[in-house]
Amino acid sequence: MISLTYSTILFLTVIICFVASFDSRIQFNKQFLHFFKASALVSVPFILWDIWFTHLGVWWFNTNYTIGVSIAGLPLEEMLFFIFIPFSCIFTYFVIDKYYQLDLLKSFNNLLVFTSIIILIVVGLLNINKIYTITTCLVSVATLFYLHFIVKSQWISKASFVYTLLMLGFFPVNGVLTGTGLENPIVNYNPKDFLGIRMFTIPVEDMVYGYTQFLLIIYFFKYFQNK
Repeated sequence: MISLTYSTILFLTVIICFVASFDSRIQFNKQFLHFFKASALVSVPFILWDIWFTHLGVWWFNTNYTIGVSIAGLPLEEMLFFIFIPFSCIFTYFVIDKYYQLDLLKSFNNLLVFTSIIILIVVGLLNINKIYTITTCLVSVATLFYLHFIVKSQWISKASFVYTLLMLGFFPVNGVLTGTGLENPIVNYNPKDFLGIRMFTIPVEDMVYGYTQFLLIIYFFKYFQNK
């Protein structure tokens, strides 16, 4: 049924990672509480952002592809998106971090952060009238600044490398949400509010948006692990 499209995407995204969490060699199930705490902290502002932009008409949802349950103007599936997608991402980061020595990547932290911040500031200033672009740039700059200069996180390059690997899943999942293979997109964007640069059907801002969310959840995930 077409109304199960969005929920099916979420289910297929998370099910393998969820089942693998209980593997005795991985034992990510022991990290569930840390993950859910971190995810809850990060999801709240991102969901509020989502509600705000939906209200403004920056993006909207084709409810033909949802089960029809809405909360504050968002489909239930969109709410679950902020749990299911991060779960798969943090699971992947946890496994790679556990089995591969990537600590050498921390030597690239300065280069990565400075380059990213400069690019984001320039793009944001040149597109200050595009609310999705400028908001994403500002939030991303603030996140990178906090993680690198305030709390001095040493894992930013490692996380960035993992996020690059996650693009293998990002493109098919976000691609379907933005219209790949469907008669109409599940998520639609106002062309006046973003750059208009798409990777296949995916706005480039989505990649930065997801990257920022990913970094913040890792930060809080590690915080709760250490605590």
